[in-house]
Amino acid sequence: MTAPARTRTSAELIQAEEPVLAHNYHPLPVVVAGAEGAWVEDVEGRRYLDMLAGYSALNFGHRHPALTEAAHRQLDRLTLTSRAFHNDRLAEFAERLAALTGQDMVLPMNTGAEAVESGIKVARKWAYEVKGVPADRATIVVAADNFHGRTTTIVSFSTDETARSGFGPFTPGFKIVPYNDLAAMEAAIDETTAAVLIEPIQGEAGVLIPDDGYLAGVRELTRRAGCLFIADEIQSGLGRTGRTLAVEHEDVVPDVLLLGKALGGGIVPVSAVVGSRDVLGVLRPGEHGSTFGGNPLAAAVGTAVVGLLETGKFQLRAAELGKVLHEGLVQLVGRGVVGFRSRGLWAGVDVDPAIGTGREISERLMREGVLVKDTHGSTIRLAPPLTITEEELRSALASLEKVLAA
Repeated sequence: MTAPARTRTSAELIQAEEPVLAHNYHPLPVVVAGAEGAWVEDVEGRRYLDMLAGYSALNFGHRHPALTEAAHRQLDRLTLTSRAFHNDRLAEFAERLAALTGQDMVLPMNTGAEAVESGIKVARKWAYEVKGVPADRATIVVAADNFHGRTTTIVSFSTDETARSGFGPFTPGFKIVPYNDLAAMEAAIDETTAAVLIEPIQGEAGVLIPDDGYLAGVRELTRRAGCLFIADEIQSGLGRTGRTLAVEHEDVVPDVLLLGKALGGGIVPVSAVVGSRDVLGVLRPGEHGSTFGGNPLAAAVGTAVVGLLETGKFQLRAAELGKVLHEGLVQLVGRGVVGFRSRGLWAGVDVDPAIGTGREISERLMREGVLVKDTHGSTIRLAPPLTITEEELRSALASLEKVLAA
């Protein structure tokens, strides 16, 4: 008999990746082999509480039964047709997603970056055909410290030199203004402006939440100027902040919404540009597309995700547990935490640099069985699955308190 192959250890698997994987990530040294709910397990069987949730891609936890059931059911029927043909799952997905977000039409794509790229293309097309901007003169106003993805066009308007350096020449047509500064935005908008593209909450920058009235101000500026308001809700949307969309905290309805991450339920990449018929109606056959965008498997999972959100249960959980998270972090201010920002189940926590960098704090928490991820400097991000229990959340906060005290 042939002996079964030995399972490689975490250390061996990490070492095996080194020569064969491009080094575009610097993961924490944990090798996940299984997961359920808010918990993951490494190859040695150690369990960790997941307080990152795939940067909000796992809003409903790992392997949510309603989502895995939808995927399994669809896998037995049909997975891909390309958009050369219709499929029987796409109409319901688009209908229910449009209704959930209060919009008219859906442009299905795969990754978040594709949704952003698609939104940029739609805005430019709209500017030329509807607004009357001269050909190739359209501009888009964006905010400094943004994170919308890593394609060459998107990093063209990033202010993060790590994302930009070495990847030029850059795509023109963007004006960068400070985030949370309506006066600067108003000064940048002119007759060439196709759209303002912002994150309602800047995630990668450290969960930066703008002043009350900022989003409503952006909506009013764009309305007066006759340009589009595009809200990138790829991380902030679909329940994360205690509402279906982060813009709902100010009762704002953008012209275009960019969705992704949680829309695929942590199973398949699903993204979408969702907007009014007047805007998305500018696209005609052959002008934009994706072989996998709107595939039956993605549509089936996406529909199941929308079904979970239609209940309102997860938005309510995020709002209620968000209070627990906020109160727990308040208790840590002055005890290793120098400041934080939170909305719903999402927080950026600034740790005293004397205690450690964000990376070092993340590694210490990992050793305590809690997974988070650093961003810039000594800031860590907390974004647990919306399925986390209050007991689990308090346990994670206790682990953070222990790490800071040590």
